[in-house]
Amino acid sequence: MRPLEALPKAHLHLHFTGSMRHATLLELAERDGHRLPDALVEDWPPRLSAADEKGWFRFQRLYDLARAVLRTEDDIRRLVREAAEDDKRDGAVWLEIQVDPSGYAARFGGVTAFTELVLDAVATTSREVGLGMAVVIAANRTRHPLDARTLARLAAQYAGRGVVGFGLSNDERRGVTEDFARAFAIAEQAGLLLVPHGGELLGADSARRCVETLHADRLGHGVRSVEDPAVLDLVVERGVALEVCPVSNVALGVYSDPASVPLPELVAAGATVALGADDPLLFGSQLAGQYATVRAAHELDDAQLAELARGSIRASAAPEEAKLGWLRDVDAWLGTMSP
Repeated sequence: MRPLEALPKAHLHLHFTGSMRHATLLELAERDGHRLPDALVEDWPPRLSAADEKGWFRFQRLYDLARAVLRTEDDIRRLVREAAEDDKRDGAVWLEIQVDPSGYAARFGGVTAFTELVLDAVATTSREVGLGMAVVIAANRTRHPLDARTLARLAAQYAGRGVVGFGLSNDERRGVTEDFARAFAIAEQAGLLLVPHGGELLGADSARRCVETLHADRLGHGVRSVEDPAVLDLVVERGVALEVCPVSNVALGVYSDPASVPLPELVAAGATVALGADDPLLFGSQLAGQYATVRAAHELDDAQLAELARGSIRASAAPEEAKLGWLRDVDAWLGTMSP
């Protein structure tokens, strides 16, 4: 089997704080005297569940505790650089890192100042690490839709200047999808990719509403669209890519084990799939680990893994010329290029 770290791939589903290295979390917490729960120290990675609101609350609490250790500009730059280095090691050629600036605004001078800090860190890191990088600004389902409009306008302001997409994250069972349509319309008018979470904690109807109401170009997760053939047909017909994160699906209890994640069914239906790590800090698995997981769980051969990598590249916001080069590199990984 060919080494998965050598397979060129794009990483389209990675949350900002969730990209932090575990060792970095422990170091920053010790620096400032933060006491972390055992689930983030000795018992890491934590045992999680999102089967009910209590389970999701625990997951979100751990995420918030991790975010609290990011206190300085250097911390932000370090997180971005280490995320890029980890993805580069795993064979990524392009990374879109997703962030909700409102979660960091109070400590970093507001949403605009924080966004500019992240964009500068991403641009600098991209040059120095040699990895294509961009930012997706995401709104929070648990907050008022007017906050989402504010973030959509912020994303639109930086469209073409490092921001390539607009998303909607947090507990899929909270908020009403249709209430966020105006925010997504703002982002759509700015030419941004529309990448809401949907079809994970809730079933296929959640995915349908994101596609029809929010005009999703990609779906964060989207795996449960497989539960309704009509919804899966809609996803395929509209060319909506699915950012599938198999390790986090299992960790949160969406599926019982990696073999139950319906990746083969999605691919067989013609859906574009891009594997993502979601939150390595909480799930303990990086990008190449997602490919290794599906290789073992579904007995995928290298040609099938290469097609997943191609899907991730095609679904990305990377420049078209770069995509063509990376697709040739995938062919080279398979050894199918002409002399």
